[in-house]
Amino acid sequence: MDRRGRGAVLVTGGSGFVGSHLVRRLLERGYRVHATVRTTANTAKVLPLREMQETFPGRLELFEADLLADGSFDAAMQDCGVVFHVASPFLMPEKIKDGHRDMVDPALLGTRNVLGAVERTPTVGKVVLTSTVGAVFGDYVDVRSMDGGVLSEKYFNTTSTVENNPYHYAKTLAERAAWAAEAAQDRWRLITVNPGLVLGPSLTPASESGSLFLLDELFKGYFFYGAPDFSFTTADVREVADAHIAAAEHDGAEGRYIVAAETMTSFHAMARVVRARYPRSLRLPRTALPHWPVRILGPAFGLTQDYIRKHLGIRFRVDNSRSVRELGITYRPVEETLLDHYESWRRRRA
Repeated sequence: MDRRGRGAVLVTGGSGFVGSHLVRRLLERGYRVHATVRTTANTAKVLPLREMQETFPGRLELFEADLLADGSFDAAMQDCGVVFHVASPFLMPEKIKDGHRDMVDPALLGTRNVLGAVERTPTVGKVVLTSTVGAVFGDYVDVRSMDGGVLSEKYFNTTSTVENNPYHYAKTLAERAAWAAEAAQDRWRLITVNPGLVLGPSLTPASESGSLFLLDELFKGYFFYGAPDFSFTTADVREVADAHIAAAEHDGAEGRYIVAAETMTSFHAMARVVRARYPRSLRLPRTALPHWPVRILGPAFGLTQDYIRKHLGIRFRVDNSRSVRELGITYRPVEETLLDHYESWRRRRA
């Protein structure tokens, strides 16, 4: 992938949580970048990209594109050698009114529309797709049947449906569709980056990312009475961006790459990390809740008994060795990620 001379690279969803970091990292590495946004009229959302245009004059071009509109990405993709398809909504379950409309259509049709543009753009030789660990497993309990009970790239999520975990279902459909499209031709190659819950400092003040929303609930004090025993596979947004670039730059990169810390982090551990630095944060929980009140009260907070049974108290190890070995990712301590995330959250609220 040539940084300085011939072609540009395209980032879809350039104003999003991951997309904006990826655009910035690419610009810092000397690339010419085309970035798509839903609309340039949302000035708050595109402000970080406008600032990057000033910092890197003549190197970042913005295009409007709609995931659901066929042909919408053609102009942005012109002359690009690599396409980073990052755009896809990530909403928390309580924000999803219609699984097909809110999740499946943007993820699946959006991926098909972007790959349709790839087929029409002869300069593209590589597509790096932002997937998720949710395309590897549906519920935590699924990981128990994997080799050694360890999460690894060789599995695909087979348990999620549009009713049960529509985000994981939509991303699985989108990733499978992308692999099928790659197999049907031999001009461009596909690589997927499958991150855990993406955390870290946000460059965008107006992101609707579910990962930001989830910690929003923790920081606002939803769990001040005690943290339920839910844990998460976590990834730093800067490592996720770097993994995309490494996937594009390394000739030997292929297949799927889980990008997540080797050990999971619980709500209680997250609160403990932040409290150690900010002891006056009274809203953060001091204690971990035992399981029984979560089982009794969970449904009142929108958690089904089925979800509780398949997630509460379950932890597993993550095999991230391919991302370390082949993409050169060095995972920073989760404490650093969480503190940067919290400080960024405080700045956004201020």
